Amino acid sequence: MAKLTAQYKLNEEKLKQLKQIVPEAFKDGVLDFNSLYEALSDYTDDDSEGDIEQFGLFWHGKRQAKRAAAIPPVGTLAPVPGDGVDEETTRNIYIEGDNLEVLKIIKKTYAGRVKMIYIDPPYNTGNDFVYNDDFSESIESYQRRTGQVDEDGVKMTTNNKSDGRFHSNWCSMIYPRLRLARELLSEDGVIFINIDDTEMAHLRKICDEILGEENFVTEFAWEKKKKPSFLHRNVGKLNDYIICYVKSTLSSEPFSVEKTTEGKKYPLNNAGNSISILSFPAGYVQFNMGDRVIEPQNMSEGNIITELLDIIHIKNNRNIDGFRLKDEWRYSQNKLNEIIKNDEKIIITKIPFRPNHVKSGGEIKKMKNILSAAHYQMETNEDATAQLAGLLGHEVFENPKPTKLINYFVRAITHDSPSSIILDFFSGSATTAHAVMQLNTEDGGNRQFIMVQIPEICKEGSEASKAGYKNICEIGKERIRRAGKKIKEEAGLNAGNIDTGFKVFPLAPSNYKAWENYRETDIKQLEELFKEDSLKPGWKEEDLLVEVMLLEGFPLDSKIEPLPQFKKNKVKKVTSDFHENALYVCLDRDIDKETVDALKLTDKDRFICLDSAVDDQSKIRLEDKNLIKTL
Repeated sequence: MAKLTAQYKLNEEKLKQLKQIVPEAFKDGVLDFNSLYEALSDYTDDDSEGDIEQFGLFWHGKRQAKRAAAIPPVGTLAPVPGDGVDEETTRNIYIEGDNLEVLKIIKKTYAGRVKMIYIDPPYNTGNDFVYNDDFSESIESYQRRTGQVDEDGVKMTTNNKSDGRFHSNWCSMIYPRLRLARELLSEDGVIFINIDDTEMAHLRKICDEILGEENFVTEFAWEKKKKPSFLHRNVGKLNDYIICYVKSTLSSEPFSVEKTTEGKKYPLNNAGNSISILSFPAGYVQFNMGDRVIEPQNMSEGNIITELLDIIHIKNNRNIDGFRLKDEWRYSQNKLNEIIKNDEKIIITKIPFRPNHVKSGGEIKKMKNILSAAHYQMETNEDATAQLAGLLGHEVFENPKPTKLINYFVRAITHDSPSSIILDFFSGSATTAHAVMQLNTEDGGNRQFIMVQIPEICKEGSEASKAGYKNICEIGKERIRRAGKKIKEEAGLNAGNIDTGFKVFPLAPSNYKAWENYRETDIKQLEELFKEDSLKPGWKEEDLLVEVMLLEGFPLDSKIEPLPQFKKNKVKKVTSDFHENALYVCLDRDIDKETVDALKLTDKDRFICLDSAVDDQSKIRLEDKNLIKTL
C-alpha cells in the first residue's frame, strides 16, 4: 500500500468520523493505513507479524487474534424448552457455549443494540485456561471438548508462566472478544471489564486500540476484600479494578446512581481552584440580609479568596444590578449560565460573600470511581459468597461478584433507559442476571439480560460437584431460578410486572450443510452435497426456526405465533420490537398453493420455507416482489 506523503492533506472532520468507526486504525492519534486496511478486511491469510515500529501493544499471535474475530461462525443456537422459566413471556436469555463463537452468532441480531456490557474475564493466574480458540475443528469436536456431548470432561490448555507466552495467550484470548463486543454496543453503550493488576496495563492498551483511547472513562477501584491479601511480596491487596469505556464519548451520558436532595446547598467557590471572574445578572441572586448598598471590596478570609468588583444595590432581597465576583470557583461561567437558565437558586446570606447553589432536587449526581464500604456501602467478595451460598445452600462458586456491584453499574448506565439490554459474556454464577432482576424490582424497569457462559466442568471433589452440579452453567441457571423466585416473593402484589424468567440456548451445530470438507475441484462432490437442499438430514423444526431468526436479524426473544387460519400447513409469524417487518415461516415439506395465496404479506414482510416445498409458479410470483426466501 502506498505511503502517505506530504502532498496529501487529510480532512480533519472526516478523520474524526473515521476514528469513531474504526478506532483501531489510529496509533497514538495518527491514522495508520496498514491498520485501516486490516480493520476493513474480513481477515488475511498472511500470518507474518509485519512492521511493528509504531505505538501500541504487540505480542506473538496478535494477527491471529484479529483473524479470530473475523472468521465466520460454524455453529448456531438451539432452544432447550423447559430448562428456563416463563419461557413464553420472558425477554431474558441464557446461552451456553464458548463466548467467541456465540458473539459471532448473535452479532447480526444484536449489533448496536446493547446498552451495557459487564464482563469478569478469567484473570491470568497461570493455571488452567479453558478458552482455547481453535476454530479449525468441527462444532461436534468443539462440543466434545467443552463437555457438551461427552460427560467425561472438557479439554483444557494450560497458560503457565514457564511456557514463554504467559501474557500473549491471555491477550489473544481477550482481543477478538472485545472486538466483537464493540460491535454489539449501542452508540451510547458502555462496557465494564473486571480485572486485577496482572493484565490491567495490557487490557488498557487493547481497549485503547479497539474502543479508542478518547472513549476511556475511568478505572473504578473496587474494594473487594474486608481484610487484605498478603500474598504479594510488598503490599497487602484490597482492591481490583473495573476498566470502563464508552462506545462514543460524543453520545455518552453521565453515570448516575443517586440524585440531588431538594434544598441542598453546594458552594460555588472551592479553595485551590484557579482564580476567575463570574458575572451574576441583575435580579437573580437571593440576598438574605435586608435592603442595603455594598461597595466593591476584598472579602477574602482564611484560605478562601473572594473579591467583589462592582457596587451592589439590594432591594427586597434581590440585586438590582448585575455584579462580578473574583474567586477560586468550582463552576465555570458556562455552568453558572446553565444554572441561571434552569432558574435554580443562587443564595448569599452574609458578608463576606460565599455564594451557594441551592438545588431543587431530583437532578442526577455523577458516579464516583471508588467503590468501597465508605463509598456506596459497597459489597465485597465475602458478601458475594454469602449471597450465593444463601441462595444455593452451598459455597459452589469461587470469588463470585456481589449483586450490589453490578446493580450499581446497571443503574448508573440505564437510569434514563430502563428497557435496555445488558450483556455479560463471562457470566459465571450469573450475578449480572440477579442484579438486573433486582434493579427492575427496585425502579420498575424492564431491562433485559443476556448471559453467556462456557459449560466448564466442575472439578471432581469441589463443593459444586458434591452439590450435584456438573458444570458452571448449571450453577448460573439455578441461581437465576432461585433469585427470581425470591425477588417475586418479596415483591408480593407487584410481582406480576417483574420479568424473572429466561430462555436457554446452548451452542449447537448448524442445520445447514457445511462447506468445510468440499474440495474446490470436485464438482460432483458439490452436486451430491446439495443434491436435495442445503440442510443437513435430521434437522428439527424448532432448532431451524431459531437459526433462521438469527440469520434474518431477529432476536432470541422474538414473539413466535402459530397462525391457526392456515388449515393445510403450519405457518408461524415471527415479530420483534426491533423490526417493522415480520417473518412468516413454514418448514413443512410441502406447502399447499392455497397457503401461499392466503398469505397477506406487505412489502416489508418475508415468507421463509424449504426450497422444494413450493411450486415454481408461486416461487416466481413471490420472488418478483422479494417476499420469499427459500432454504
